Amino acid sequence: MAHRASLATQKTPTSAPPLDPTTLGDILRVASASDYARWEDQVRRTGGCSDPIHITGWVLHKDRTTGETLHHYSTADEPGGRLRLACGNRRASRCPSCAWTYAGDTYHLIRAGLAGDDRRDIPATVRDHPRVFATLTAPSFGPVHNRPDRGTCRCGTRHQADDPALGTALDPDTYDYSAAVLFNNHAGQLWQRFTTRLRRELAARAGLTRRELADHLRVSFGKVAEFQKRGALHFHAVIRLDGPKGLGTSPPTWATVDFLADAIRAAATHSYTSASVPAAGDQPARTFRWGAQLDVRPIKAFGDGSDITEQAVASYIAKYATKAAENIGAVDSPVHCRRCQGTGRSRRYNREDSALSRCATCHGTGMTESFARLDIPDHARRLMAACAQLQPLYPDRQLARWAHMLGFRGHFSSKSRCYSTTLGALRQARADYRAAQEREVLGRADVEPDTVYVLADWQYSGHGHTPGESALAASIARDLQLNRETAREALRDQIALEGAAA
Repeated sequence: MAHRASLATQKTPTSAPPLDPTTLGDILRVASASDYARWEDQVRRTGGCSDPIHITGWVLHKDRTTGETLHHYSTADEPGGRLRLACGNRRASRCPSCAWTYAGDTYHLIRAGLAGDDRRDIPATVRDHPRVFATLTAPSFGPVHNRPDRGTCRCGTRHQADDPALGTALDPDTYDYSAAVLFNNHAGQLWQRFTTRLRRELAARAGLTRRELADHLRVSFGKVAEFQKRGALHFHAVIRLDGPKGLGTSPPTWATVDFLADAIRAAATHSYTSASVPAAGDQPARTFRWGAQLDVRPIKAFGDGSDITEQAVASYIAKYATKAAENIGAVDSPVHCRRCQGTGRSRRYNREDSALSRCATCHGTGMTESFARLDIPDHARRLMAACAQLQPLYPDRQLARWAHMLGFRGHFSSKSRCYSTTLGALRQARADYRAAQEREVLGRADVEPDTVYVLADWQYSGHGHTPGESALAASIARDLQLNRETAREALRDQIALEGAAA
């Protein structure tokens, strides 16, 4: 109930738009309901999720031996007869609360591969393994507005850091938008070729064959994709050398940080690390390689004044794991025609020269609506339009389907098998913790889970909030975020005091 008062007395930020009468009326309806406290409890348990999943049903716990009913729960007594669960979306533009959880998991996954984690059987000795933080960028597709370290932009203007013109083409008519989206579309293939070539470069420098290298060391990595202001992808990666049996073993003494960095630079610039795109229609044949801006820096195990520390790297990768193309102004949801999957062709007919082969829903465009109607910057609109225009020329690349991602169709964050733990393991640990909490509340902390028989029936019944619920949930999410930040600052102060006392 305390949240009602805090919502009524809090000051609305000057940048926040005023609530319309419909939303305000719905807020009053929700806040004055007799079951508001339970609704608020549900929203808090989801972390203030902006688009929760609604389910209905029941669960019954019985003793396997005696058949005694230990616990029974039904959503019949919940607000609206529904239980709300977090949506789990990783994108901060869709659900900041769930994205915060995803970023936290990614942080622990990356940091565990750098500092070790006893709870997940990752030894702290990984700190002694050679590891670097590498950034592989895209090539140039034409001059864009930028902020050089010295002087002004080519347009003669010294742009501010928040200038929306940054990253946009100086001359949109000559900028190669087609090449930009085709590079994004082939970025995953480029990364795969890079990792393959890296192992060959390491073997060559060690005087070994590729097969023999596996008996001496193993390459592990964790990476994240980031869209630059111009809409081109680049990858940030933690690359580490382990012993032949993974992170529990040490690599040979000759496998140093410089040895690894030199091999990375050679692999990124080798001719093998490329992706060829054949000519099609009015599009010429292209060969894509990584850009000239290659950054490879060692990761420091302990604070020594360097910015490239374990915590800094893990935080950086976690931040970009929740972002996508919406950062440059593109939409954050698919815009292709679902009936034809963006191909523009009907599934019923397959006659190339017949008008009947065109999708009747999108009229052969592959899109659900015109890009001219989207409220997005012109640079992002041109990149998305290029995906739709190239779809008929490269039907196997699914460019229209991934137009909202500017052609990129890979995983934003990924890792090698033996880098560290997995996101699934982290989620399971959280689920086990919640299950232990539930047993404690029900007074069954000493009861073995295997002795309890669980019957359940759950059904999906919708998602999201009403306008009033959405405003209240956003306020709850802000409270939770403030509590987290306060607790984090208090912990930092405590650590600082203990360090000073020592």
